[in-house]
Amino acid sequence: MSRASIVRVLALPVIVLVGFLGWQIPHDKKPHPAEALPPGSAPVGAASYKVPGKAIVVAPNGDDTASGTSKKPLRTVSKAIAKAPSGGTIVLRGGAYHESVQIPAGKKLTIQNQPGEAAWFDGTSPVGGWVHEDGVWFKDGWTAKFDSSPSYTRGAAPSGNTDFQFLDPKYPLAAHPDQVWVNGTALRQVSTRAEVREGTFYVDDLAQRLYVGSDPGGKDVRASTLEDAITVQGAGTVLRGIGVRGYATSLPDIATVKVTAPDVTVENVIVKQSATSALTVSQAPRARLNRITLADNGLLGLHANEADDLRVESARFEHNNTEHFKFSPVSGGMKITRSRKVAVLNTVSVGNLGKGIWVDESVYDVTLAGNRIVRNADHGLDLELSAKAVVAGNVVRDNGGDGIKINNTSDVQLWNNTFAGNGRTIHLVQDQRRASNPGDPGHDARQTGPDPEMTWLLGKITASNNTFADSRAGAACMVCVEDHSHERSAAEMDIRLNANAYLRRNDQTPQWLVVWSRGKGGPATFGSLAEFKASTGQEAQGIFDDKGTAASPTGGIAATLAPKAEGAARPLPAPIAALLGKPAGTRHMGSWNL
Repeated sequence: MSRASIVRVLALPVIVLVGFLGWQIPHDKKPHPAEALPPGSAPVGAASYKVPGKAIVVAPNGDDTASGTSKKPLRTVSKAIAKAPSGGTIVLRGGAYHESVQIPAGKKLTIQNQPGEAAWFDGTSPVGGWVHEDGVWFKDGWTAKFDSSPSYTRGAAPSGNTDFQFLDPKYPLAAHPDQVWVNGTALRQVSTRAEVREGTFYVDDLAQRLYVGSDPGGKDVRASTLEDAITVQGAGTVLRGIGVRGYATSLPDIATVKVTAPDVTVENVIVKQSATSALTVSQAPRARLNRITLADNGLLGLHANEADDLRVESARFEHNNTEHFKFSPVSGGMKITRSRKVAVLNTVSVGNLGKGIWVDESVYDVTLAGNRIVRNADHGLDLELSAKAVVAGNVVRDNGGDGIKINNTSDVQLWNNTFAGNGRTIHLVQDQRRASNPGDPGHDARQTGPDPEMTWLLGKITASNNTFADSRAGAACMVCVEDHSHERSAAEMDIRLNANAYLRRNDQTPQWLVVWSRGKGGPATFGSLAEFKASTGQEAQGIFDDKGTAASPTGGIAATLAPKAEGAARPLPAPIAALLGKPAGTRHMGSWNL
């Protein structure tokens, strides 16, 4: 697959969302002591997979002229890939592998760690030979140089449309993939030699010097010297039990680990400290991502496009967008675009500087269940320009933007989610974009002509058994249904709300309980559930508390309201019950995954 083919697949939304670049966890929203988060990957070195008798073994102290047995291991993974037959297994002994490798098309391989040994693909090199000068230190002969294009198109200038610009003016060096660590602490890149201070570094390409402001004497100083780690072009390949760290991946190179072939499994893998994105699944159907951790990456954890039948399970996406790219067009935990049949199950997206989970640009048939989306700087969940989604049993808490934003998306079922401590709790919005307009970006080019299942018209939304709790001060509404094109009312959009619990801090936080589109006119606003019920016929079984006493510390329903909530809840339909592992007909409000 050409690099140009990879580049064209990233989604670029039209709307600029208001940034929270100064956002941080409020002092009263620190992790709750009872909060349990799924682990993602096992620690590197903890996985133990069976080693086949004919496996090719690689070790940092091996020899590429050796036979590749356990007693005579090879030295490099590249040599092992060339030597291994399709269907073979490569076992990595503990240590660091400073390589960029490619599994070619037509070769199906398994690459795994030796049981109990920590094997890392490492994009960094140790740096020594420092010279002290006027309060800073420099290394002469520094020739590591990387592409710093500010978009996914190599060599292109930033878009003239600010909606499509990746860089925040406050962080102009975000697209420069250079990275330096002193004793494991990342330094921040600056633009000139004069700016170098403690905790910063500067690359002078003309003089071929690397400057640091932290004393390197007697310390482990490492810098990124490789751009890409692993590219999988061989269908059916398995990567498992390994780690990837410290690669200087540029924006045009999309991600440090690239999956571009069908039926690939990535399991118990950690990818961290990539300069941009950790992992991409691109034009690669039936990928399985199990128990992976993507953390501390410069832009994004997971990018997926044309990734039909993608399944992401028990994964963790944590503290991504360390370089402070803009929230739009992309940043945060994960972004999935132009794909059909996607399942994200029992994952954690926590503390990302951007959205937790973003599904955008013609994604059809999405299941988001059992996930914890917590303390991300922008929206927790975002469904945009897509169709047919089930969002069930998730906990969406303490995010800087909306709990869930459903934008120009149709046929969505929201069941038994817990939303708490977000801005607008649930935001349903229609804008001017239409799938019937070929000039609006976001179409799936694989679909010929207008796709009747992908209208980009908000509608057919059902929400039941959810808890909407504790919207932050400043949010205009807890439930917001808006049509910015002023064409359809909420009733005409077929928005159906019933048996949800509204737990409000007080009668002014947020300002309105519900904002409800009336189409051509301005929206209706309701301050109480009783008003909303009487005017619209919605929420026949909904319950309401605005005294700030009914929500538990984790956003669930406090014991004082629980009996009423269980009685008001709708019986779970069989498909939703099966997805959540509950008997059909179970009555419960909110997620069980608190």
